Amino acid sequence: MTRCLLLSWLVASVVPALADEADPRRPSAITTTNVPVVPADLLERLAQYQNVREAAFQGWAPDGSGMLIRTRFGNAPQLHRVYEPGGRREQVTFFDEPTSGRPVHGRKGEYLATLSKGGNENYQIYRVDLEAFRTELLTDGKSRNELGPVSDDGQRMIVASNRRTPGDMDLYAVDPRQPGEWELLIKSSARWIAHDWSPDRQRFLVDRYVSINESYAFVFEMPTKELKALPVPAARTRSAFKPLHEAIGKMAFAPDGRTYYLTTDAGSEFLRLARASIDKPAHYEYLTDDLKWDVDDIDVDNESGRVAFTINEDGASKLFLLEDGKRREIPLPLGIASGLEFSPDGAQLGFTLARPNAPAEAYSVAVAGGEPTRWTFSEVGGLDPASFVVPERIRFASFDGREIPAWYYRPGATSPDKKTPVLIQIHGGPESQYRPSFSPTTQFYVSEGIAVIHPNVRGSAGYGKTYLRLDNAERREDSVKDIGALLDWIARQPDLDASRVAVSGGSYGGYMVLASLVHYGDRLKAGVDYVGIANFITFLERTSPYRQDLRRAEYGDERKPEMRSVFERINPTANAGKIVSALLVAHGRNDPRVPFSEAEQIVDIVRGNITGGNGREVWTVYADNEGHGFNKKDNSDYVRAAEALFLRRFLIGEK
Repeated sequence: MTRCLLLSWLVASVVPALADEADPRRPSAITTTNVPVVPADLLERLAQYQNVREAAFQGWAPDGSGMLIRTRFGNAPQLHRVYEPGGRREQVTFFDEPTSGRPVHGRKGEYLATLSKGGNENYQIYRVDLEAFRTELLTDGKSRNELGPVSDDGQRMIVASNRRTPGDMDLYAVDPRQPGEWELLIKSSARWIAHDWSPDRQRFLVDRYVSINESYAFVFEMPTKELKALPVPAARTRSAFKPLHEAIGKMAFAPDGRTYYLTTDAGSEFLRLARASIDKPAHYEYLTDDLKWDVDDIDVDNESGRVAFTINEDGASKLFLLEDGKRREIPLPLGIASGLEFSPDGAQLGFTLARPNAPAEAYSVAVAGGEPTRWTFSEVGGLDPASFVVPERIRFASFDGREIPAWYYRPGATSPDKKTPVLIQIHGGPESQYRPSFSPTTQFYVSEGIAVIHPNVRGSAGYGKTYLRLDNAERREDSVKDIGALLDWIARQPDLDASRVAVSGGSYGGYMVLASLVHYGDRLKAGVDYVGIANFITFLERTSPYRQDLRRAEYGDERKPEMRSVFERINPTANAGKIVSALLVAHGRNDPRVPFSEAEQIVDIVRGNITGGNGREVWTVYADNEGHGFNKKDNSDYVRAAEALFLRRFLIGEK
């Protein structure tokens, strides 16, 4: 480091930006720079959208008395019981942090709850016993613990934990009633994901996850503690030098405990549903060959053997039941169905349905037939539900002629002589996918006359494994070129204003925002970077140890000279001098995925505190009690208000 650069770094570190004017609505855990006081009229407009609630199905009560849901009535979502469709909600957990969980089968009034503190994602597991009026911590309070499948009698749960060493997520068997006795089953530096117990609790299904492109199926035999491979049919190869790996999605046992179902892209572009036996694992019976999309979720009824599954058709869900070799579709409105689970008596299927024009709700459907039944009725802040916009599917041609899918939220009636500003919102991952579910923020912007477009650039999941791999390693910036192609598409639309376009994204989407500002700054008015990657080298070096190898499999290995040189060329921190658009950076200081230092780096460089920037003004919103996102309601409300003010000023052009 040169003396001049060192001096500028020290000055930036020692002399912080001046504090903003006190805003009575800014939570005490949030600090900002350059963000004006949010005006009352904007807060009033946002308030109704920010008070929209949603509910998520978390499982059936084992005794058949309703279901467990997740919803928010305070500052963070908690677990609640609902005893009948449309019935009252009874709160089960009362933590200060966002909480998820599930009922414990075979244990009346017992639930497992998971949460982390301050967004650090070191999840802890609690047993909530409503009969004994007791809540008990089952984990050590400091390591990361991921709750896996729980046996039907409630006596064993599989937990992935890095309690032994920070970089390894080992698999343990734990009795929720005997939390001090952790039985280590799989000790490995690899990533293992447990899926399902056999009904007799003698074995469970597990896969070794290398990346979204590569994973391997196994069964773990509890009596012998033996891990047995379940090989997929012989993998194809593109060439003698580059094997085409196969991926495993979901796995579940049939009632006999030896037949199993799984989703895999072996021999296909998409994840197909297959049936096999642990006695003949290489023989697969494919059940969805005619459905040319990923099978997304599955559940098997332990008594009847009936199978429920969804497919991801261009982002939207289709739901099917499979019984005695016959398949039938259960019609659903446009949206995403998730969390499938048969009721204890097998008569109903529970799930969450998230629609683009209505908040997510808990639903069930009778397996004998009929329309889905809505269990929860979440409030929409006094807004008119009919005003919510359903997006359109669009596609646009990119630099290589490939068609890029996107979802387009078009504002209502607009003046023919006044073009509409555009907000491009890019998902993270990168191996994720925008899917049409309800976003109060998106609906607010559309109501304000802003068109919102969610592109699924190359590298997104859901469109086949060839598409998924198009942005790997040295091809990283090809996905950024897709944003350039979208800007070209916007310029051709008679109702859209190509001179007023902004881009927003979180995590990897934050990198895409910064990269888009680097390459297309003359065509973008503003960018909003949530918890984004600014430098792939420092990101990979500093992300949590249990994530490093997983991320290197996707992004490339920064320890290899040839890949490091690619990162050095494309890192936003190396190109920050090209950023001329307005920039807002929001980040949680406890982020275990994308370290907070990523935000500090890009802000300091763009502001000119470190050589390479251009002295541009940057708005920042930092939260002391958040991690990879803003999950507490007061923090989320404020950062969205700051974003809305930022776009009002720099995209729409209002002061």
